[in-house]
Amino acid sequence: MKSPFVSDLRPNQMIETTFLVQSKEIRQKKGGELYLSLMLADRTGELDSKMWDNVADVLNEFERDDFVKVKGIIQVFHNKPQLTIHKVRRIAESEIEISDYFPASKRDPAEMWAELRATVAGMKNPHLQGLLLAVVDDEEIARRYRRAPAAKQIHHAFLGGLLEHVLSVLTMAKAAAAHYVNIDYDLLITGCVLHDIGKIYELNYERGFSYSNEGQLIGHISIAMRMVGDKLRDLPNFPPLLRTLVEHMILSHHGQLEYGSPKLPQFPEALLLHYLDDMDSKMECMRALIANDRQLDGAFTTFHPAMERAALKKDRYLNPIVAAPVADAVAKPAPLAANQPARPVPPPASSLMAEKLMLAGIRPKQAN
Repeated sequence: MKSPFVSDLRPNQMIETTFLVQSKEIRQKKGGELYLSLMLADRTGELDSKMWDNVADVLNEFERDDFVKVKGIIQVFHNKPQLTIHKVRRIAESEIEISDYFPASKRDPAEMWAELRATVAGMKNPHLQGLLLAVVDDEEIARRYRRAPAAKQIHHAFLGGLLEHVLSVLTMAKAAAAHYVNIDYDLLITGCVLHDIGKIYELNYERGFSYSNEGQLIGHISIAMRMVGDKLRDLPNFPPLLRTLVEHMILSHHGQLEYGSPKLPQFPEALLLHYLDDMDSKMECMRALIANDRQLDGAFTTFHPAMERAALKKDRYLNPIVAAPVADAVAKPAPLAANQPARPVPPPASSLMAEKLMLAGIRPKQAN
């Protein structure tokens, strides 16, 4: 097993371990020399990494989605760990255990699939049940459905994430349908199972997560519509009016035109599906934001563009860590490589406070 993982890393730690290359950029120092900016990853998270020296020796040795072995030191930059790489080389997939590099659901895929099948088996509407059976009995769809993430980055961005998300929405749907007596439970279930099914083709997830060409060109909503149309061709007795309701739920599940839905939800099951889907994705997004945040100090995560906010780390807020003495808490910075961009040093807290008081028109008291 790989060791250490990203989640185990600490400032000033010398490491020699393996990672998946999530991104690779060749950049230029002020003096014109090249350096590498990499995002390395394993199943526990991502690590911003830089290689400042001897870049020409490894420039073409590896690419994105390759596995590499690196040697370097963990430093702190902008309150986050950053790896300064001293050596790096590409390694073969045969040298690693691939499950160490891709985040995955903590639940067993076979167990989750059995839960989904049991939900479909309990449906009462024969037409809707027949449609879902046609989907889950398709071997290629089933294989992809069990493995696909629900998103590239935003929520449930791990192997098995789509299935975990759908089961979570189904659990809430059961409770909501019991509460709102006008809801057609089987219709709601159908929307839950099918709303994101296009993601099994929208995303690549064999080596890292990215959008497929099909995903880039038409997106998961259009792909889902096509998949459902393909299955309905083999169900000639499926009621046309019911088909329109199913299609509308897929088309409207993002809830807003600006969020990619061609239509707004226009009947109760469609509206309920949107809110359940949206709530589950946002709750998982916030959970992951807090769990994966790499900020070393403070009770808040970094700002999350999709959530449009930072999140409070409640445990750290309620149980603040007592700061160590300055001499121990501040790591001695590593020497900069030639022409390496200098990192700005923040002014002392006392200087910042004095500046704020002056801007507010308050003259600080002089010491006696």
